[in-house]
Amino acid sequence: MKLRKQVTVCGGAIFCVAVFSLYLMLDRVQHDPARRQNGGNFPRSQISVLQNRIEQLEQLLEENHQIISHIKDSVMELTDTGAVSPSGHLPFRSANGSWVLPFDGRPTFLAVKPQDCQPALGSHGQADVQMLDVYSILKFDNPDGGVWKQGFDITYEPDEWDSEQLQVFVVPHSHNDPGWIKTFDKYFTDQTQHILNNMVVKLAEDPRRKFIWSEISFFSKWWETADVHKQEAMRKLILGGQLEIVTGGWVMTDEANVHYFAMIDQLIEGHQWMERNLGITPRSGWAVDPFGHSATMSYLLKRANLTSMLIQRVHYSIKKHFASTRSLEFMWRQAWDTGSNTDIFCHMMPFYSYDVPHTCGPDPKVCCQFDFKRLPGGRINCPWKVPPKTVVDANIAERANLLLDQYRKKSKLYRSKVLLVPLGDDFRYDKALEWDQQFMNYQKLFDYMNSHPEMHVQAQFGTLTEYFNAVYKARGVAQGSRPADYPVISGDFFAYADREDHYWTGYFTSRPFYKSLDRVIESHLRGAEILYSLAVANARHVGMDGRYPVSDYALLVDARQSVGLFQHHDAITGTAKENVVTDYGTRLLRSLIGLKRVIINAAHFLVMKNKEFYRFYQTEPFLETDDRRPRYLVLFNPIEHERLCVVTVLVNTVRVRVLTEDGQTLPVQLSAQWSSNLCPTVLPPSIQATFMVRLPPLGLAVFHLYDSPDSPMTLRSDTLLRQSGRGVTSRAADPLPVRSQPSDPQTFYISSQSLTLGFSGDTGLLESIKRKDDPQEVKVQMQFIVYGTRPSKDKSGAYLFLPDGKAKPYNQKEPPVVRVVEGPLFSEVVAHYQHFQQTIRIHNVPGVDGLSIDFTTMVDIRDQTNKELAMRLDTDIQSGDVFYTDLNGFQMQPRRHFLKLPLQANFYPMPSQAYIQDSHHRLTLHTAQSLGVTSLESGQLEVIMDRRLMQDDNRGLGQGLKDNKKTTNRFRLLLERRSMGNKVRKHDGFFAKLSSLFHSFFFKILSDGVQEVMLPCATTSFPSILSHMTNYFLNHKVLALPVLPKRRGIPPLQTFAPLKSNLPCDFHLLNLRSIQSQDPHSPSPYTALILHRLALDCDLDAPNLGFNCTTTQGQVSTRTPLFSS
Repeated sequence: MKLRKQVTVCGGAIFCVAVFSLYLMLDRVQHDPARRQNGGNFPRSQISVLQNRIEQLEQLLEENHQIISHIKDSVMELTDTGAVSPSGHLPFRSANGSWVLPFDGRPTFLAVKPQDCQPALGSHGQADVQMLDVYSILKFDNPDGGVWKQGFDITYEPDEWDSEQLQVFVVPHSHNDPGWIKTFDKYFTDQTQHILNNMVVKLAEDPRRKFIWSEISFFSKWWETADVHKQEAMRKLILGGQLEIVTGGWVMTDEANVHYFAMIDQLIEGHQWMERNLGITPRSGWAVDPFGHSATMSYLLKRANLTSMLIQRVHYSIKKHFASTRSLEFMWRQAWDTGSNTDIFCHMMPFYSYDVPHTCGPDPKVCCQFDFKRLPGGRINCPWKVPPKTVVDANIAERANLLLDQYRKKSKLYRSKVLLVPLGDDFRYDKALEWDQQFMNYQKLFDYMNSHPEMHVQAQFGTLTEYFNAVYKARGVAQGSRPADYPVISGDFFAYADREDHYWTGYFTSRPFYKSLDRVIESHLRGAEILYSLAVANARHVGMDGRYPVSDYALLVDARQSVGLFQHHDAITGTAKENVVTDYGTRLLRSLIGLKRVIINAAHFLVMKNKEFYRFYQTEPFLETDDRRPRYLVLFNPIEHERLCVVTVLVNTVRVRVLTEDGQTLPVQLSAQWSSNLCPTVLPPSIQATFMVRLPPLGLAVFHLYDSPDSPMTLRSDTLLRQSGRGVTSRAADPLPVRSQPSDPQTFYISSQSLTLGFSGDTGLLESIKRKDDPQEVKVQMQFIVYGTRPSKDKSGAYLFLPDGKAKPYNQKEPPVVRVVEGPLFSEVVAHYQHFQQTIRIHNVPGVDGLSIDFTTMVDIRDQTNKELAMRLDTDIQSGDVFYTDLNGFQMQPRRHFLKLPLQANFYPMPSQAYIQDSHHRLTLHTAQSLGVTSLESGQLEVIMDRRLMQDDNRGLGQGLKDNKKTTNRFRLLLERRSMGNKVRKHDGFFAKLSSLFHSFFFKILSDGVQEVMLPCATTSFPSILSHMTNYFLNHKVLALPVLPKRRGIPPLQTFAPLKSNLPCDFHLLNLRSIQSQDPHSPSPYTALILHRLALDCDLDAPNLGFNCTTTQGQVSTRTPLFSS
């Protein structure tokens, strides 16, 4: 009690001194004779400077107030444990057995302005149609629709086009997968290069011919191999409007599993290539093959200045519903947009596929007759047994009228009298014969239609943008604007089903090893981009760019393109042939090696205290990225905010001591590195040294590790093996002894300063979570379950999830061996099962790193047959049938569990997180790899961890999933408590207090509104600031770079802290990307800074994050440089 009073008095005294100092400064300014010259008037510029100084002082005063408050809270937390450090700086155990670390000594504060909560608390978008509502009203039945099996009969009156003729744009295209049945290179050699070579010749033969192309990865490879004459001919076709590049991404990206970092990066890579080589930018988006569509993609296309877009793979029941209401063309708006800034015009194709039989109209039997590649004598034919006929004078009238009937029926599904008819399929137009067959026969049909006014049709070849422009013109609006009666739709289009109950939800998890590898490389790519940009800028600034390896830029470009290629909708999805997957993996691994080289070269230059000592030797790296026995260690924090966290490195002795750059000794926890056979490995270098560090944002910090006599700051973990029937004998000579005891069913616990976790004595798996600041213990019971596949004809495969019913509990004959490790910096429980190993760890540090549960699941199901392993979290959170999943790590999408849908239809992609919540708590599962997720009961979250399937699912792949690998899935589990009021402070003063009162009043109203988030009608939800930071901690690990020993000794090193001013904590630095010059392998002087402002849910308790967190209403100051020189 006495200590509390002292802290309060001390804080008040500091506050009074600050106020008095401010008063004296202002008083001196007012009475300084030197400032009263010229009639006592200040120049206007000085008045402006004075006002700025006063504003800065006010801000400092506010921060000072919060710092004092936080010191008081921290000290009170310390006194609440009843522990006082005997020496003031050594780790020790308190009376209740928990570890107490030395006081960090650097108080932090959280100052989120109320206005920055408005994205979360403000009014939601005003869309006409919410996709969640559409799911609620549809029956999802599948009656026979006649010739259009999944639709309905379409009729029309013959005179409907008498006053306004039908405009038809037939758009030839060829869908080229950059890897699927063949590898990227094999497809290019066998087919794609011939398509593009023929394109140059055949389009030039008739200016009326048009074509569209999408994949820049293929186009750029062709461009590199083409001679100057071909390049110029292709450029002429593009500039002349005969060939249009649509979307312009490196690939036609998947939209379920990809992270928005990679979505943007592959889009930039493609667009920069187009601008540099062709001098153009894309106008329209084309996505005919991704297996479902994300609202994130529509947002990114809008921000990339595209005006229109097209999508195809949407659930057949939704297509039918949209067709029946003539809503297949709409403005796609983000659910969180309160205006119309994110609107983009979207065209949804109505029928089963993008191939020719399903694009001219509702009857595939008729449309197939107009795919002239299927003429008799060719390699493919029409499944409906009626082949195409070459168009000649004798049959042209009948052929034209038959085709026009399909055009008219299809046009009845749209609101304008402008019709889009795609003409193509996978890898079409690779032979010159097909170009002639398609273009010549269709031109005859067009000429006949256009020359007969009584048909009331104008038909032609066209590009995608020409079609959209015709729609805008017909409706009397500007390009990209909303036609008067067109609906506005918000939401996404997952999950996709193409027929019956065949839901494409298996690929959300298929081949999780590669999904995980992708995210690791994305994080390395981002880190390498940032460090390279900073190093090159620094080298140029000090005139040393001639000595710095600027040529590393080629490695960055290679990694960008390899990562971009893997975002293809048959790559990251896990739906390619085994040899193709191996090819993707080889490319990614090569890129990872290159990125590590970029990182160590940049870090080497940036940490040199005296740049004159800098020398770059290609064969003698200064740093390393693999675990060695370091003397000096450089740590890279790829996050844009200061980071307080634990770091683990391998050492070869228990006599280790860790020093900061300024010589302070850090607490270290030693633990054994365990092998897979449950034996602790203590031979060098297999001892893990874990220590707590504070790292500058985007910075590099230097630490010194050395062999030292026993230090009171170096402590050994306490390790206990809980097992049945077997024992491990502890030897006194063991450097890290292990105790053993028989397992029992009693619940056991591990604790940190923030969390207490309960575990089942039988299973060793998590049972409960209790936050220190919450009196309520929350049940969070972890279970592992197994799905089988149907015994019938249709079975699960790479694409489809077709389970044989509800999941069954995972069982094994032998009880698990459970290892419990406790220490001052972390405690963990490791449960060893036959097919997985579950490690659950908590960090005993303040801030973000200590507020969530870090857990990994090592999965190995290579001996299983047609099994899918899932993890289920069963809680007492009253979430009902509502849960939330992210779209591409960019935004959250509310979901509902619908009993009217089959089990597999209720699974959704989880690229970065999913959560459930009620009026008291939110439980968020953060993931470092994309997996499939659902909530089948109130209070549950369920994740598919891996799938091993022995057969194809009849979607063209021709293989099952039998190339499983031992895979580590990484997660963070965050339990948050919902607050009942706003704790954000505002400026002191009368008007500020008045404003605060009004804010509290309105916040209460808005908070009451937030409870609606949990109702089925909710359309938006947002993570908290803590949740955002937790996700960044998980996905952007600290990179440890050991300094390799040098014969000449280690030159002086220093911490590199690049930020001159802190970013607001609701901003994420997505990338700092060096822009290409005309030489594709060297950078220009320009760098792209890509920032993402985060939307926050401020209705969740905001604890100490471990760094100073402020928001600025979306403003980043341009007066103060963000980066130091």
